[in-house]
Order: sequence, then structure tokens, then C-alpha cells
Amino acid sequence: MELFTNLALGFDTAMSLQNLAYCLAGVFLGTAVGVLPGLGPVATIAMLLPATFALPPISALIMLAGIYYGAQYGGSTTAILVNLPGESSSVVTAIDGYQMARNGRAGKALATAAIGSFFAGTVATILLALFAPPLADLALKFGPAEYFSLMVLGLVASVVLASGSLLNAIGMVILGLLLGLVGSDVNSGAARYTFDLPELADGINFVIVAMGMFGIGEIIRNLEHEETRSLLMKKVSGLMLTKDDFKRIIAPVLRGTALGSALGILPGGGAMLASFAAYSIEKKVSKNSAEFGKGAIEGVAAPESANNAGAQTSFIPMLTLGIPSNPVMALMIGAMIIQGIQPGPAVMTEQPTLFWGLIASMWIGNFFLIVLNLPMIGLWVRMITVPYHHLFPAILLFCAIGVFSLNNSDFDIYLMALFGLFGYICAKLDAEPAPMLLGFIIGPMMEEYLRRALLLSRSDPLVFVQRPISATMLAVAVLAMAVVLMPALRKKREEAFKED
Repeated sequence: MELFTNLALGFDTAMSLQNLAYCLAGVFLGTAVGVLPGLGPVATIAMLLPATFALPPISALIMLAGIYYGAQYGGSTTAILVNLPGESSSVVTAIDGYQMARNGRAGKALATAAIGSFFAGTVATILLALFAPPLADLALKFGPAEYFSLMVLGLVASVVLASGSLLNAIGMVILGLLLGLVGSDVNSGAARYTFDLPELADGINFVIVAMGMFGIGEIIRNLEHEETRSLLMKKVSGLMLTKDDFKRIIAPVLRGTALGSALGILPGGGAMLASFAAYSIEKKVSKNSAEFGKGAIEGVAAPESANNAGAQTSFIPMLTLGIPSNPVMALMIGAMIIQGIQPGPAVMTEQPTLFWGLIASMWIGNFFLIVLNLPMIGLWVRMITVPYHHLFPAILLFCAIGVFSLNNSDFDIYLMALFGLFGYICAKLDAEPAPMLLGFIIGPMMEEYLRRALLLSRSDPLVFVQRPISATMLAVAVLAMAVVLMPALRKKREEAFKED
């Protein structure tokens, strides 16, 4: 009964005219930017984040969540129509989605992606409402040692699930941790790694890192491949699925939703892993396995459902534990901190309106996606044809204005440009920037909990292994790292995340 009361509170908050408008604006903006090939949810949210600074906390988070859903939908659109996935989890959607488009079935592929995403999002939202409260109650019993160990486990998982070289992922996490230390020491006030620059006394703002690494860096990289973009059609029709189409997608959508809901909670790349795994499973169990790679509708339904379900359930550790499970959740946590909200289990009890309002808005945002975006597919098709060399100056200007608005400082713009160049170098070296952003966000929190635990234990490092929950999480982290370092498993891991 308490659950229904809380959901009623959430829908009452989310259904206000103001929050509905911001949710709709977020979905529209997210789709508009995310539909540009090469720009996924992380880059989209990073670039649009400054637009939410002046909003009330609940409206800001609802709008950011809407941007997230919209950008994911836009990534699927480009994967199907242009064969350029907007994000890593849309890679497998492009395999059969693009072939469907080549066979004149682009409308059915887009409708399948929308229907699968909506159903998976609805189920994942229900799971979030069911499991978030008990998990938050458990988290309230955590001490500093448990939180430190949980963050260690999260970072290790982000390394294990990161695509590309394992060594690169480890190096990026360590770099993120070091960047998080820049600024003034919380206890002593001493400057650390500031190089006598007063602008770095308060540390590096995560918005600068995110907009540089994921916004500018990604756009520069995509400029190199602009000539590879090839739009199959200027007009998409045939959005209605037949009875046979519905029969073929029901089971893949259900399996993808279940798999995505479970794997989405994993730190690092749970949604991406779910998308790859759903496609692999569907290819093995489907009666139409011979059509996979040639335009099988199941090859779109399963990964899109898994992707969206994983994206929704990734909110569970963020809302209940204050731990980001992926770069998007790291940006959400950063937005909460900017709004003066301390992420963690206390949010549910201290600000129930915000907590349940955000959960209710997730279903509303997914509903807006399916109602708004399918009729507007013509607009998105036209946007895909806009050349990058026309968009790049506008995006640069938007990012510069957003970063300058943080502190009215030119230094922040130069720093963003530096991170943009670094992001481009990382892309050329196949060093995924996502682990670095997670390390950058989690690093300061890890340091705080480490100090608290040692202070309470009178500097006894054994406190982390003497407490059962903490010791278990550290053991799992060590085991995961040891297993993935085994040559055979490391090779299989690299093959699993291979995108070509």
C-alpha cells in the first residue's frame, strides 16, 4: 500500500504542467541532438547540462532523464537509417536495422525499436519502484568502510565491462581518480595539483570534463568520417507493424527486457553488455536465425529492449546508493550535487517528492518518446542529412557558452578545449573515456569515505576486511580483476565488445 501512495506522490509531482513541459523539452532536445550520428546520450547530456542549472532540482533531473531517453532513441534512429550507431549499445541494432532499411522496411525497424523501448522502459520503471526502497533501506546501514568497498567494486566493474584494452581502461580510471584530487584538501585546506593556478583551487568542474571529453572530443572524431554517412531514403513510411511482425517480436522483447533489467544495474557498461548479450541469445534461440544479419526484425527488438531496460535500471544504484553505474549516471550525480542534493539513500526519505517524481517521470518520458517521435520521423531524417562541418561551429559555441556560465571564467573554456583535445587523442588510441569520468566522480567520494573509515578505526586498515559486507565486496572486486586478467578470458572479453 505504501508503494502505491509513493507512486501517487510521484505522478502528482511529475504530472504538474511545469514538469511535464520540462520532460517533453528534454525528450525533444535529447532526440534532436542524439539523432546526429556519433553523438550518444553521454555527449548529448554533457552539452545540454548547462541548460538545467537555473531550474528547480526536480525539474532539472526530470529534464535530464528526458534528454537521456531521447538521445538513446536518436542513437537507434541513426543506427537504422545511416548504419552509424549513436552509442555503443546501438551497435548491434545497426546490424539488422540497417539491413531492414536497405530492404525498404526502415519504418518497421523504427517502430519495432520504439515499441520495444517503451515496453522495456515501463517494466524497468516498475522494477525500480519495487526494488529501490528496500535497497535504500539496506544502504542506510552502510558505514564508511562499506561505501569505500562498494566504490572500489564499482570502479573494478567499470574496468571489466569497458570496451577496448583492459590496460587502457585501468589507466583511464587511475587518471580520473587523480583528476578528482585536484583542488583544496577538505581537511587541511592545502592546495593539491593546482600548479599555483587560483582557478583550480576548487577543483575541476565535472561539466568541463564531460563537455570536453564527450562533446567536443566526439565531434572532432566524427568530422573525420563525415564522408562515410549515406542516408538510404529521404522519406520513411510503413511504420505500422503487421500481425506476423508482432508475433515475431513479442518473445525477443520479453527476453531482452528481462536480460537488460538484470544487467543494467552492473557498473561500467551493463546496458551495453545487455544489448550484445540479448542479440547473441536471440540469434541462437530464434526460429528465424538464418535471417540474422540480413534484416531480421528480432535483431532489432531484442537489443533495443535490453538497451532501454538496462538504461532504466541503471538508475537503481544511482538513486539508492549514490553510486554511478555508467557515465550518464555520473553526470546525473554531478547535476544533483550542483543542485545542492547529496546523492545517496537519504534522498528517498529526505526528499520523497524528488525521488518518486523522478521515477514517475521515467514512464511519462518513455510515453512521450513513442507518441512524439514516430510522427516526427521526417524531421529526424532531415536532421541526419545536415553536414557535420555546419554543425560543429554551433556546437562549439553552445559548449563554450555553457562552460563560461559556470564561473564566468575564460579559463574554464580553455580547460574544456584541452579536455576536448585529450578526448580526441583517447579516441584515436582506443582508450574509452567512460572509466575516467567514473573515476573522476567517484574519486573524491572514495577519499572521503576512506578517511572516515580510518578515523573511526583509529587508522586500522583491517577495518575494511573485518566488516563482513565490506570484505565481501572487496573479495568480489579482487576476484573479478583476477578472472579478467586470465589470458583466455581477456581474449573472450575483447571479442565480446568488438564492434565490427
